[in-house]
Amino acid sequence: MLSRVAVVLNEKLAMFEFGVVCEVFGLDRTADGLPGFEFRVCGAEPGKPLRSTTPGVTVTPEYGLDELVNADLVAIPAFPFTTAHAYQPGVVEAVRAASDAGATVLTVCSGAFLAGEAGLLDGRKCTTHWRYVDTLAAKYPEATVDPDVLFVDEGNLITSAGTAAGIDACLHLVRREIGTAAANGIARRMVVPPQRDGGQRQFIEQPIPECHAAGLSDLLAWLSENLAHPHTVDELAARASMSTRTFARRFAAETGTTPVKWLTTQRVLFAKHLLEATELPLERVADQCGFGSGALLRHHFQRQVGLAPTEYRRRFGSGN
Repeated sequence: MLSRVAVVLNEKLAMFEFGVVCEVFGLDRTADGLPGFEFRVCGAEPGKPLRSTTPGVTVTPEYGLDELVNADLVAIPAFPFTTAHAYQPGVVEAVRAASDAGATVLTVCSGAFLAGEAGLLDGRKCTTHWRYVDTLAAKYPEATVDPDVLFVDEGNLITSAGTAAGIDACLHLVRREIGTAAANGIARRMVVPPQRDGGQRQFIEQPIPECHAAGLSDLLAWLSENLAHPHTVDELAARASMSTRTFARRFAAETGTTPVKWLTTQRVLFAKHLLEATELPLERVADQCGFGSGALLRHHFQRQVGLAPTEYRRRFGSGN
């Protein structure tokens, strides 16, 4: 059963991510027939205020780290992860001991780095905010980092992506441990969907790869201005005054991908812009991006962004 919840705090904690955990597990909703949790806010020095990332705001943990080992759930909000020394003394060891004692560990955003310091990510799938996934993968090479999802459930370890994805992870845990009715009831009180579709791919910035090589930079600039037209590798090679084989090799070396994949990515990026900024029908969007048909646009858009074009427009369109 999920009844005892401990939140571990550290200097420079992120208030929203901390607030998410408090909102799901810290409020007494038993009068509404919803489950109650024994909630503890813990720190290395109970009674001592900790700075947050919000200027002028501090949080004072009432309980010490010894509470973690008795918890069913240890929740870790976001805070800096530059070095292991960024964590207060005893925090890493307390999280590791709580996990060893059988607690489920749930991280929000950069809280995954503390789980990594405690050795909880090794040999497991995990995630964090899309801005930090490469850093997480490099810092903990034994972990398998998924950059696309909102959260990853590995049984006694749940890691979530940035900020609001912590809500998804917390509600998922309630649903898993207590049931759908409880998760739906808490979500209704929070005025959020009990489950969201899609992953964090829809939020990831995808800048056009820069290319400074003579002979290719001009070609890529021209391609970006002519996405609506069909292009073949042979034609592009001729435009760059290269053989097809040489062109393909140079293109991969300079951009890190193939001409076809590069062109598809740029067309999807342009489609995202049109869906956000215009009310063009889907077939017109597909035509202006060079996909030629709405079906082909939907196929590539769903594959790269994780959402259908119509759903992406509903969420991010200028009319919202």
